[in-house]
Amino acid sequence: MVLVLVIGDLHIPHRVHDLPAKFKKLLVPGKIQQILCTGNVCDRETYEYLRTIAADVLVVRGDYDESPAFPFSMTVVHTPIRIGVIHGHQCIPTGDLDSLGSIARQMDVDVLISGHTHIFQAIERDGRFFLNPGSATGAWSGAFNGDPTPSFALMDIQGPVVVTYVYRLVEGEVRVEKIEYRKDADAFAARETAPRSTALPQAIPGASQTQSVW
Repeated sequence: MVLVLVIGDLHIPHRVHDLPAKFKKLLVPGKIQQILCTGNVCDRETYEYLRTIAADVLVVRGDYDESPAFPFSMTVVHTPIRIGVIHGHQCIPTGDLDSLGSIARQMDVDVLISGHTHIFQAIERDGRFFLNPGSATGAWSGAFNGDPTPSFALMDIQGPVVVTYVYRLVEGEVRVEKIEYRKDADAFAARETAPRSTALPQAIPGASQTQSVW
């Protein structure tokens, strides 16, 4: 079992001063093995905060990130699951599933993580799983009127099964939903020889490759 935090579109300090306190209470060190961030971290202090949660923090470059060390896309393997990560501004129209599906096929991934919309989405389509963790801070987005609901996701990867827990802050309370994706067994057999993750399993927080970038 590998526990992966999926987070992004923080926009600290330009649009929001910090993560919600109730989220920070959940994101304690020692429980999460890896962080996949969809970008728009925006400042060094926020990146360093993420590194206090897990040593393995992987970030793709958002349209407001200035660090050249952040790649525009990456592929992460937790055998047999192949995960692609992009910010999402490459997707035209924004958030379009057909466009995301084309990117997932080009990257040859089972799971495609993207952001940019600031809205949580988790959907299985054509045998692949598409996850957008939304904005962890609920930062303003010009895509719609009003403030987005703060959200992030935890992926519990158990072989070919990915159990995703989405955390949303609604009316001051953290609400959690569970979504399960299972990779096709034939595809699983074809990739048995891929490199295996060495991350150690930990418990999932309840509801109540390090980058040098600066």
